[in-house]
Amino acid sequence: MTTNPLSTNPVNRTTPAPGTAPAVETLIEAVLAGDHGPLPSERVATSVFWIHHGTRLAGGDTTYLNQYVLVRLGGSFGGCAFEAGQVEPSVCRDASGTRLDVLLREAPQPLRIAALDAYLSATRPHRAAAATGDAEPVILPGGTPEVRANARDAAVAGLLDIEKGAVVGLIGVVNPLVAAIRERGGEPLPCDFNLRTTRWGDPVTDDMHQVLDRADAVVATGMTLGNGSFDIILDRCRSRGIPLIVYAQSGSAVARAFLGSGVTALSAEPFPFSQFSAEETVLYRYRTVGGA
Repeated sequence: MTTNPLSTNPVNRTTPAPGTAPAVETLIEAVLAGDHGPLPSERVATSVFWIHHGTRLAGGDTTYLNQYVLVRLGGSFGGCAFEAGQVEPSVCRDASGTRLDVLLREAPQPLRIAALDAYLSATRPHRAAAATGDAEPVILPGGTPEVRANARDAAVAGLLDIEKGAVVGLIGVVNPLVAAIRERGGEPLPCDFNLRTTRWGDPVTDDMHQVLDRADAVVATGMTLGNGSFDIILDRCRSRGIPLIVYAQSGSAVARAFLGSGVTALSAEPFPFSQFSAEETVLYRYRTVGGA
């Protein structure tokens, strides 16, 4: 590349609180140093994808607008959702064929996470973790978006081991997951940048610190990796000693790297994500010793 068009795209990185370890940056530096496999400077991102879609589930009044950037690295894919304006469609032209180390160092944060996810997925696919018994494969049934979303969110809620009435912070709100938490006896405490109420009228805060201070357990989306809030969530759950369950389409292999060091359980859904198919697909559930 004779110029660096990647650096012209806005990067949304939330500044961690004082004393918070930059966990994701530390992982990226370790990957760049070759601590997790082949040097990224020896790998090339074959393809970069920019995807924007909307979804309104039957019976709901919320239209979810989702945007993803995806990186294909040989036989693996990595992905990360992003907020409006973080990544432009021109990234497909600018980043396809770029060395992986360049993306990890210079790209907008969601593209960095997608590249990191592709790399870690290549070095250890989720299916390989399932073959060794480290992950539990869960087959999502084919069918309508509603059937598949409910199955996915029930699988995520199944990672919660909570007492009746426990307050469950939900950072990144999807209505079927709110319902699944309630069905397990939990009291959802929802937080989202883009929603004001759940389908049932529950207020949704946009201040995750309110949630992190009150919750008995936290369920967070992998999108927190792309908007820079993951480090703060990880550090707060560690310091309070409360479970952190991550449900990840975004950065599922990235979140896996923190199992046992703040993340207590993980629902990892590699690409193609459930909403992009009406056929059976597989997500992988990970638990630390003792469960969530």
